[in-house]
Amino acid sequence: MSRLFRTGEMTEQEPILRLEGVHKAFDAHVVLDGVDLAVAAGKTTVVIGPSACGKSVLLKHFVGLLRPDRGKVFFGSYEISSMSERRLVKIRRRIGFLFQGGALFDSMTVADNVQFPLVEHNVGTALQRVGRCKDVLALVGLEDVMDKYPEELSGGQKKRVALARAIALDPEVILYDEPTTGLDPIRADLINELIIKLQDALATTAVVVTHDMSSARKVGDRIVMLHEGRFIADATPQSLDSTGDEVVARFVEGKASPEELAELETGRLLKGETRNNDAEKSE
Repeated sequence: MSRLFRTGEMTEQEPILRLEGVHKAFDAHVVLDGVDLAVAAGKTTVVIGPSACGKSVLLKHFVGLLRPDRGKVFFGSYEISSMSERRLVKIRRRIGFLFQGGALFDSMTVADNVQFPLVEHNVGTALQRVGRCKDVLALVGLEDVMDKYPEELSGGQKKRVALARAIALDPEVILYDEPTTGLDPIRADLINELIIKLQDALATTAVVVTHDMSSARKVGDRIVMLHEGRFIADATPQSLDSTGDEVVARFVEGKASPEELAELETGRLLKGETRNNDAEKSE
């Protein structure tokens, strides 16, 4: 694929993304508690963890959609956590973002959705933008839907169109926020295959946020787990099962903790007591 739109290259030795001592809280709720992470160029790093643990919050720091309360965020040698919005535009052009819900514009055709970042950044001529649109839609296997609207597409097709839009500017990094959420196993596996294909075809770096362990194992070169604001695991897909951490093991195996099971049991008992009381009152 043409490199017409790529604006720069990173060396493989230099981490392309980096968090240094990043803290983030919303009111009294601490989400990130001094996290450090260096993302290797050309690799796929997967961030796992339970729902609402801060995975998406972490991802948004990489493009400056959120700023840390303390700490620093880097893209290559650029500290983006201290950049103005105007300066961030050039960095964001080098990063593709697949939002969890796709975030397609319902009033636009597929072609207009995919070309939107090209138009916003004033990249290429009108003819070049159409050509780029066809190229990226072909990469995700949807070259025949250019004139359709999002409401005419299936959930899996919407994800793929959103992915085509995310790579329209030929980014060096692609950020995936829960890419398989809401999809059946077959469509989810198709998205996994696309993530692998795009890394190979576009020579990109990927950061994937997910709680889908099947997806994490398939696409990841490295898997890190976020729990209570900190990373508690950093492993390859092959070594993840042998970390020795009980919390990691339960998450990977999909098992509830004894405390969670106790809460469930308490809930059942309370419900049973309420029913008994209601029955006594009706006698």
